[in-house]
Amino acid sequence: MVQVREEYSFNADGSVNFGQWLARIESYGTLDRHEDIRAACDVSWEVEQQAIAASNLWSPGISSYRTGLEMAEILAQLHLDCDAIIASLLYRPVRESRLPLEQVRERFGESVARLLEGVLRMAAINESDTSKTRVLGQNNDQVDNVRKMLLAMVDDVRVALIKIAERTCAIRAVKNAGVEKRLRVAREVFDIYAPLAHRLGIGQIKWELEDLAFRYLEQDSYKRIARLLDERRVDREKFITRVTDEIRQHLFEERIDAEVNGRAKSIYSIWRKMQRKKLDFSMIFDIRAVRILVPEVRDCYATLGIVHSLWRVVPQEFDDYIANPKENGYQSLHTAVVGPDNKIFEIQIRTFAMDEDAELGVCAHWRYKEGVLNPGARDSYGEKIDWLRQVLAWHEEMGMLGGLVDQLRSDSAEPERVYVFTPDGHVVDIMKGATPLDFAYYVHTEVGNSCCGARVNDKLVPLNYSLQTGDRVEVLSSDNNQPSREWLKPHLGFIRTPRARARLVQWFKTRSREENLEHGRSMLDAEFARLAIADVDYHAVARKLGCKNEERLMVSVGVGAIRIADVLEAAGELGMLICTLSGHDSVETEFAPDGTESFPVTLLVTAQDRAGLLRDVSDILASAQITMLEVSTQSDRDSGQASMRLVMEMQSFHVLSRILDRISHLDNVIEARRVDEGARLGASVPTTPGADVLPLQRTGDT
Repeated sequence: MVQVREEYSFNADGSVNFGQWLARIESYGTLDRHEDIRAACDVSWEVEQQAIAASNLWSPGISSYRTGLEMAEILAQLHLDCDAIIASLLYRPVRESRLPLEQVRERFGESVARLLEGVLRMAAINESDTSKTRVLGQNNDQVDNVRKMLLAMVDDVRVALIKIAERTCAIRAVKNAGVEKRLRVAREVFDIYAPLAHRLGIGQIKWELEDLAFRYLEQDSYKRIARLLDERRVDREKFITRVTDEIRQHLFEERIDAEVNGRAKSIYSIWRKMQRKKLDFSMIFDIRAVRILVPEVRDCYATLGIVHSLWRVVPQEFDDYIANPKENGYQSLHTAVVGPDNKIFEIQIRTFAMDEDAELGVCAHWRYKEGVLNPGARDSYGEKIDWLRQVLAWHEEMGMLGGLVDQLRSDSAEPERVYVFTPDGHVVDIMKGATPLDFAYYVHTEVGNSCCGARVNDKLVPLNYSLQTGDRVEVLSSDNNQPSREWLKPHLGFIRTPRARARLVQWFKTRSREENLEHGRSMLDAEFARLAIADVDYHAVARKLGCKNEERLMVSVGVGAIRIADVLEAAGELGMLICTLSGHDSVETEFAPDGTESFPVTLLVTAQDRAGLLRDVSDILASAQITMLEVSTQSDRDSGQASMRLVMEMQSFHVLSRILDRISHLDNVIEARRVDEGARLGASVPTTPGADVLPLQRTGDT
């Protein structure tokens, strides 16, 4: 168990005696960057003194400065690096908005700032709805979503460890708080952070968190077991001393260099075993327990043989977790024997390395030096992060059913999800890339239909903002607002989930047929004009897409049931382009724009001139793997406008449409459209289909 903080020596002004405190935390492992650690302590102290001076509501029991010292000691015991230690010292001042994160970044570096940003994202979980009273061992979807969101947020395991340290300090201190707060913190720790500590394999923190949470959530059961343990403590200690001395003697005779000690059993784990196996306290064998640590795996099995030769084995109480490790990597031999006076006790046998893994978990697998992983530890660290994200076997702690476990495994490993908060703290699981408008339709159809804006983390954002895990989303709505057809345009990115699109389409279906017909025709005419395509056989396209006639096609486009991209793809598969290629004696050549082979196109881009415009356009074409054949530009200093003519090879009009969409949304771009291949810069560009655009001709019915 992580040691509970003893009082440090403090100076007359109340600040910690830094030398004594540093020596204490360095007793767990050597730390460099002493000056940075001292500076972080000083900053935290100064910020708190400023807060005290500005307020008459100060209480010594809520010192964020001393909480930081305690967090740092917990992390030092877990052998974390200096960046994590510094972040822990500064976390509460930053969280309480007394210390700007930018100031931390400037003074202590980007790595510390990133750690704090990660822990701040996780801090929103404290405000989620995990405080409702439930019986221990039960589960609900909300807690599942909180866990999955938490794991999706963790891209550096140190973030999770700093947060666990902070919650450990919180539940240690909650004994002085009111009943409601004790229950809220205990519920959160039990549901979220004790299981996370278990997943990380940090036994020394897991046991403490479980016992402290259990103390407040099941007070009667806790007190009963604690009383029974205390009543038998003296006899138990005498018994353990007797058997450990005997084991040491036999191991010494067999020349096995071993460490033998009694092992305390946590109160919660005793209660859990009593509940799971329906046993009375008197039938819990591992209340009397011994742990034997040896150098090598072969010594484990040799020691097991010695133990079994000394006392009679209890049937069905042997587990080989060395050959078959637990899901979180735990390894040990467990056995129970009938010892002196016919008293049953448990023995655990493991190597020193296995014990370090069991106590420190993921923390035992890396060491940092100056914020950079040692090369030999990099692979192990990466594997641990991947493993963390898979969230294996939460059912051990929470009693989940097998089917739900499988779903949780797949959901948590799935990279295409984000987890965001509603204003009241509930977690919503939504597709990666989703927008506030997608979120609004997820909450309720009417919320989406009346949406007029959104706040994310208390800041106004556009409706096509991409939500990130940990965001708190508030939908702004108005009874007078109605959905916009602009929301259906893919290139504008307002909706990205099938659920939102389906609900939006359903709303437009309630509009009049004439209105939808007009909008559908207008949208198609504008798109084909932009692509410089005339004389489209809409009847053939309609039949290709399963519509009864041309009007039904227009209506379907108007309500959003058929996308313009679908129409372009169908038209490309039906038609043949008659193209006049610039520079080829004006020779007419036929191309099939259906993706089977490329055809040349010329684009004209008009924009307010700015630096980097050509580079941005080129980046779009390069990312789409488009081959550019020719580029020319022209600027008008009087108007400040620039024109850009691009000749490239294209495989389909569907791809061309996407390219035009992306270029159109670059900063300063006024218009992007396809023109006749013979067009030159400065020539007039037709704004509606006509003689100068290229016809898409029918080649026959399908």
